[in-house]
Amino acid sequence: MNMTNGKILAALLAASMMAGPALALGTAAQKKEAAAGVDARAGMAAQMVDQVFSFAEPGFQEVRTSEYLAGILEKNGFKVERGVAGIPTAFTATWSNGPGPKIALGSDIDGLLGLSQYPGVPEMKPMVEGAPGHGEGHNSGLPMMIIAALAAKDVMEKNGMKGTLMLWPGVAEELLATKAYYVRAGLFKDVDASIFAHVGRDLGTGWGPAGNNGMVSVEYTFKGKTAHAAGQPWDGRSALDAVEIMDVAWNFRREHLPVTQRSHYVITEGGGQPNIVPEKASVWYYFREGSFKKIRDLYEIGNRISKAAAMATDTTVTQRTLGYAAPNYGNKPLAEALYANIKAVGLPTWTEADKGFAKAMQRANGVKEEPLPTTLAPLSTPEGRGPSMGGGSDDIGDIMWTVPTVTIRYPSNIPNAIGHNRQSAIAMATPLAHKGVVVGAKAVAMTILDLVTTPKIIADAKTYQQDVQFKSDKYDPLLTPDDKPAIWLNSDIMGRMRPQLEKFYYDPTKYKSYLEQLGIDYEAFAKVK
Repeated sequence: MNMTNGKILAALLAASMMAGPALALGTAAQKKEAAAGVDARAGMAAQMVDQVFSFAEPGFQEVRTSEYLAGILEKNGFKVERGVAGIPTAFTATWSNGPGPKIALGSDIDGLLGLSQYPGVPEMKPMVEGAPGHGEGHNSGLPMMIIAALAAKDVMEKNGMKGTLMLWPGVAEELLATKAYYVRAGLFKDVDASIFAHVGRDLGTGWGPAGNNGMVSVEYTFKGKTAHAAGQPWDGRSALDAVEIMDVAWNFRREHLPVTQRSHYVITEGGGQPNIVPEKASVWYYFREGSFKKIRDLYEIGNRISKAAAMATDTTVTQRTLGYAAPNYGNKPLAEALYANIKAVGLPTWTEADKGFAKAMQRANGVKEEPLPTTLAPLSTPEGRGPSMGGGSDDIGDIMWTVPTVTIRYPSNIPNAIGHNRQSAIAMATPLAHKGVVVGAKAVAMTILDLVTTPKIIADAKTYQQDVQFKSDKYDPLLTPDDKPAIWLNSDIMGRMRPQLEKFYYDPTKYKSYLEQLGIDYEAFAKVK
């Protein structure tokens, strides 16, 4: 359950006594002060979470979101550099209190196409039909990191703690399209440790290989020749035929690929009208696997199949990389330090309205009923997770292979909500989401204090990365010097949708919460049994 500041202090005192003299962690009183600083900003956190939810911007089009969050950091003493790595909506925000460790704090900010959804409404109900929405909860992570950083900054200034904090947004994570470019541009070259945040259904962290897949995102474009599809088809060369042959060939090849691979595609261009042989057609692939070599192997198979399809149709083919994500690998010393603070903070205290809301959502959408968490899960380890059979990707992996990095998951969503679905947007601008952000921010703020006061943690984290992580694999991104971020993606849809979405932007000058603005009675869920 959620701890009061007094219980947090007691838990921290116990942890500090067990840590021993070699580990000069941030003191219990300092951590209590950081937790209080987060509590004092709980309203600010809720407002940021709701505001970003209302913007509902997909990858590379997070214009309002980026301006809003960077502006808040700038007003609080951070130096903001916009448009980093050649990406208009990317930024870094840096504050320093003198020579010391540099800690990077990041989380994603992009929404998903087609997942517009009213918050606080248990059933599926789009706000704008066909518009993007936060069906993964990326509206909450950077607000969480911001209040954690501000609370830690206060304590660092008051106590003369030396160090630097750098906040950054994960742009277009759903396209897995930017963090490899961040690394290539050197954004993390002088960072000592990195904490990343992702929304979850529990409060926890882990270390070692995460069990997900890395990925390369590639678009293949075939060029042929037009002709009258009925009058003289023999004079045409169909680019669409080439796309279809590639897709069929890839699907036959699946039988002879490892079971851990994941691969999927969409046809992004298929011609104009049926009576014209398509001169141009494109297909966009994600190739996912669990190691750098296996990702490269899939990529090369796809390239060969594309050339074979072009030969079969007398067309030509070109390709461009749209994104890349390395396999995830959490740092053990950082995870252990973070988890000690997670245990001190504990889970939120859920109200009857929170519990009823979760139950109502699960019932309305036919998913398994499971209560909101009241007991912390253990620290996630490779032994506890067991062997991986593959799955999704997250481009935080590129940063994990650059500097020691750990991910915190915080309880701002509902158990068993389907990911990349409107179900996962339903809770994301409600008190339930706000409470998850607050406990996550407390754990992060406390961990920041440990990192700036205890050189041994960072030294151990770097040793672990060099001696353990780098022995298992080597960073091998599939980016060429000519590859550039695909910043044009989603521009057309936002050009159409933004005027409709603007009608739903949250106005905190008039309303205490986004639910109030939308006329939704959250407390009524307390009656759900």
